[in-house]
Amino acid sequence: MELYQKTAGELSALLASKEISAVELAQDVLARTDAVEARVQGYVTVTKDAALAQAKAVDNQRAAGEPLPPLAGVPVAVKDNICTKGILTTCASKMLYNFVPPYNATVADKLAANGLVITGKANMDEFAMGSSCENSAMHPTHNPHGLDHVPGGSSGGSAAVVAAGEAPISLGSDTGGSIRQPASFCGVVGLKPTYGAVSRFGLVAFASSLDQIGPFGRSVEDVALLSDVIIGQDKMDSTSCAAPFGSLHAGLNPDVKGLKIGLPKEYFGAGISEEVRAGVLAAAETYRALGAEVFEISLPLVEYALPIYYILSSAEASSNLARFDGVKYGFRAQGIEDITELYVQSRSQGFGSEVQRRIMLGTYVLSSGYYDAYYKKARAAQRRIKAEFNGAFQKCDVILTPVAPTTAYKIGEKSTDPLEMYAGDVCTVSVNIAGLPAMVQPCGFDAHKMPIGMQLIGPRFGEQRLLNAGLAFEQASGLKNIIAAL
Repeated sequence: MELYQKTAGELSALLASKEISAVELAQDVLARTDAVEARVQGYVTVTKDAALAQAKAVDNQRAAGEPLPPLAGVPVAVKDNICTKGILTTCASKMLYNFVPPYNATVADKLAANGLVITGKANMDEFAMGSSCENSAMHPTHNPHGLDHVPGGSSGGSAAVVAAGEAPISLGSDTGGSIRQPASFCGVVGLKPTYGAVSRFGLVAFASSLDQIGPFGRSVEDVALLSDVIIGQDKMDSTSCAAPFGSLHAGLNPDVKGLKIGLPKEYFGAGISEEVRAGVLAAAETYRALGAEVFEISLPLVEYALPIYYILSSAEASSNLARFDGVKYGFRAQGIEDITELYVQSRSQGFGSEVQRRIMLGTYVLSSGYYDAYYKKARAAQRRIKAEFNGAFQKCDVILTPVAPTTAYKIGEKSTDPLEMYAGDVCTVSVNIAGLPAMVQPCGFDAHKMPIGMQLIGPRFGEQRLLNAGLAFEQASGLKNIIAAL
């Protein structure tokens, strides 16, 4: 087995025992990237020279006998909306085509402090707005399990490079399912942490009250290891908070006997394909066989989650993206003397159609005549959805649901119908609205050998519970470390 085929946990052990060096590992992963990236197109930028230099530094530290963190020397890809000092950070947008941040996001500093080797910046839907990675201004990313299929979005590149063997782990961001849906489509593990558990400082904002950085891996252990690196309160982010748990990796325990698992009937109704429904319900039976108690629950208010999400997220996007005006940095329209026309043309030329659509929707719901009718009501409904989830967790420990109505669809199949694309988020947006943690992992394959994912939702700061439940299923099913045969 080549090194790129191993999980981050396995690579960590090999590095610690000095069976391999960080440079050897980086070279192996970069060689895999050279071999498949032209077909997958999971990266915007590959940082080969910087990665080899980082790997060499880790090897020197290990040779000197310095104590190193578990993931020191392990390669990681970073979504291209997370600022990395000295490395192009484009948000896959023409608007930021030449932006090189003068500072690191907090999570990037944490990667460096833990000795991880950044192999590049992963492709995404522009400014994280999309569910297919087709909205990138750079190029679409292809699903490694079927190159004519989408990888999901907006963190499609982060999921695809892990599934393709171009990085064992990666970071993405999740505003309404942008980690979980790509994880499902690409057959990897993805965790959307509790809102506030991971600092958003240096994450280019889409919707500030919903955005959350999180990890991808090819096993539950990988996700636990990377979560331990990035979770923690940060003085640079006033919304971050101290997590009330220690090391998630140290706390891994696959015993689910007596665990109460709720199956919300609203997530298994019309619109969910039979293959997806069957795959998730089969996972529920696996949990029953492991000694968990599985029963039906009801979350009737999730019916309203999609309109709530698109009102709130678009409103915040309209506000956050107002800073991109063609004056301070990024793309600037040429041949214009009037300042108003400079704003209009820079934004019209610099933003793609999906970003413009959401800015317009957000501006509309925030306007004086419609604020009370739309935005204010959406905030009130958000509080009710939070209360409904809190009530559900009085009855069960975790909630098990599908991730998306279907498996990965073909590139171009839905790109001309925004409403159909938005409907693909129906199973994921309620988690962001409620600020809860949720994890996705593979639970099978459809008739075309495309991955099926399942979603485990936990109460606030229930990450350990999710990881333990996920580990139990992973060990029982054997569904881990799934790498596409490219």
